[in-house]
Amino acid sequence: MVVIGEEIMTKQGELLAFFVKQEIPAGLDALTTIDLLREQDAFISVSHPFDLYREGHWDEKDLLEITPYIDAIEIFNARCMRKDFNRRAESFAIKHNLLGTVGSDAHTLIEVGKASLLLPEFNDRNTLIEALASSEKRVSLSMPWIHLTSRYAVWKKKLMRT
Repeated sequence: MVVIGEEIMTKQGELLAFFVKQEIPAGLDALTTIDLLREQDAFISVSHPFDLYREGHWDEKDLLEITPYIDAIEIFNARCMRKDFNRRAESFAIKHNLLGTVGSDAHTLIEVGKASLLLPEFNDRNTLIEALASSEKRVSLSMPWIHLTSRYAVWKKKLMRT
């Protein structure tokens, strides 16, 4: 199954949306972005919310503002370099009664499947919400050196342009 989705950088932080029918521009206010996604009946989650090493992490006050309007929060990201970033996200999800997602955030083939969810069949936002309630998480962190592969890709891309 392939689910169309995209990561969208808002003024406050990054969102992850599935079942997106039309691209949403980056740089909008988070609540405006959420409104545009809701018009498409998209499933809305927050990616790596407390990973301070990444662009797109969230200040807790901003995250609290959007909590009533999102479907889930990523409680485990295999590329987080500090375990407490994931623990904080999971604690936030539990405290605010949010569903949790997990992600490999794979940038290389060896990262694919580092974090995955086993889900019953779903086909839209509502059935995904139902499926997440009974999902099985399988998670492990990527090795810290894996971030060098991303830096290498950026440098290689820049060199190819020159």
